[in-house]
Amino acid sequence: MRLVFAGTPEVAVPALDALIGSGRHEVVAVVTRPDAPAGRGRRLVASPVAQRAEEAGIEVLKPVRPRDEEFLARLREIGPDCCPVVAYGALLPRVALDVPAHGWVNLHFSLLPAWRGAAPVQHSIMGGDEITGASTFLIEEGLDSGPVYGTVTETIRPTDTSGDLLTRLAFAGSGLLAATMDGIEDGTLKAVPQPADGITLAPKITVEDAHVDWSVPALRADRIVRGCTPAPGAWTVFRGERLKLIQVTPVPERTDLAPGVLSVGKNNVYVGTGSHAVELLWVQAQGKKPMRAADWARGVRIADGEVLGA
Repeated sequence: MRLVFAGTPEVAVPALDALIGSGRHEVVAVVTRPDAPAGRGRRLVASPVAQRAEEAGIEVLKPVRPRDEEFLARLREIGPDCCPVVAYGALLPRVALDVPAHGWVNLHFSLLPAWRGAAPVQHSIMGGDEITGASTFLIEEGLDSGPVYGTVTETIRPTDTSGDLLTRLAFAGSGLLAATMDGIEDGTLKAVPQPADGITLAPKITVEDAHVDWSVPALRADRIVRGCTPAPGAWTVFRGERLKLIQVTPVPERTDLAPGVLSVGKNNVYVGTGSHAVELLWVQAQGKKPMRAADWARGVRIADGEVLGA
């Protein structure tokens, strides 16, 4: 098939590579978000998908809005058979959805209908799921509600951050998306409507969602930190300033600390929660680089009974 691939961030690049290298389909163009400011100089930088497409000599389209007539006219000229999508980042209007004969097929990083929305991987970790995966589905105008072509599953490991899990799903999902294109082309794959039961929503994680309340159980605090790493970054407050929490681990044997109370040993820093303590492993103070929590504690000279989150 002639494909127009839509995607923007680094997580979409493995799927683009899989389609370019499939030997069966032709990626004739890529749709991505416009160049965005990045780095200290805030100069405009092309998206990772745009950079990869340019390396491969593929035409790149960067509409400000997918309903722009100039973009729609070019899409019609190209005449794709199908448009695979991975984390494009903009809503597609009906007029665009109707252009390819086989529609727009999205690779979504959850087992639909669970975790429809912008942040499925973060919510699966924060929600305490043990299994997640990726799904390919036909895009409709509803939120991730279209019929599903296929899925792959992935175990959530006890120490997974959302970054770890998303990386694995990006590569597993790239194979699923390529196989979905094959099945659509040869007619062996039919999309199946999603069940009405089991729908959960995964809206974008806000900075406030990433604020750790130490009155919650230790497992919940750990899931918030892992789910919000690397973005937007879990945090707490220490001496009136924000402290980023990069890695923690529950310590069931420490039950002597009240929520938020710190306990500093020679090489360990513990904080109480609503159940048992967690150990702070890596943190980042405002204006500082990430560091081991024990080094941070020595530097700030924590007094007995000091608390996080006050």
